[in-house]
Amino acid sequence: MTSRRWIIAAAAFLAAPVLAGCAAGFDANTNKPYAPNEAAALIQDGSYGARGVKIPQAFVLGPDSGARLAQGGSAPIYLHFVNTNGEADSLVGVTAEGLGTVKMAAPIALPSNEGVNTGKPSPQLMIEGLTKPLSGGESVKLALQFANAGSVSVTVPVVTRSREFTQYPSAPGATPAPPTPTPTETHTAESGH
Repeated sequence: MTSRRWIIAAAAFLAAPVLAGCAAGFDANTNKPYAPNEAAALIQDGSYGARGVKIPQAFVLGPDSGARLAQGGSAPIYLHFVNTNGEADSLVGVTAEGLGTVKMAAPIALPSNEGVNTGKPSPQLMIEGLTKPLSGGESVKLALQFANAGSVSVTVPVVTRSREFTQYPSAPGATPAPPTPTPTETHTAESGH
């Protein structure tokens, strides 16, 4: 076989996976709804939201990178809601499957077609008595109970308090991250300037 034939055969072999992706049709992963950030969004049965409630952002705030939330400690839950039903609703209860008890000071009012953030000015939902330590990267299944919309389940990530999440206050009782080693200066005989 000549080198020209080898090049053509290799190019066809390497192009096959790319061309196969073009034939994925309507089930291609680019045709699925997705959340463009690290926090979760409520997407159920291929559509955004459930029972007229949309949750564009949801996460449990974990510790700083490299640290952990101790077993028995607490972790704040941050949810952003939009109630698209024609009437006002309220979040009346939350459970965190197998992770602890969710405390909320009072029901959270959800006016019709208005955004509501449960973390402003401070977290209104807190998982207390963590049944295991959290380092970030875990997932938590939350059951949200609404007065009118009923029960809605959503799986949310535990995100570390880093990058865009550094603006949030630290979770209560988080252990500090280990110190980051700093490079030491070394002087050689050649650097006598």
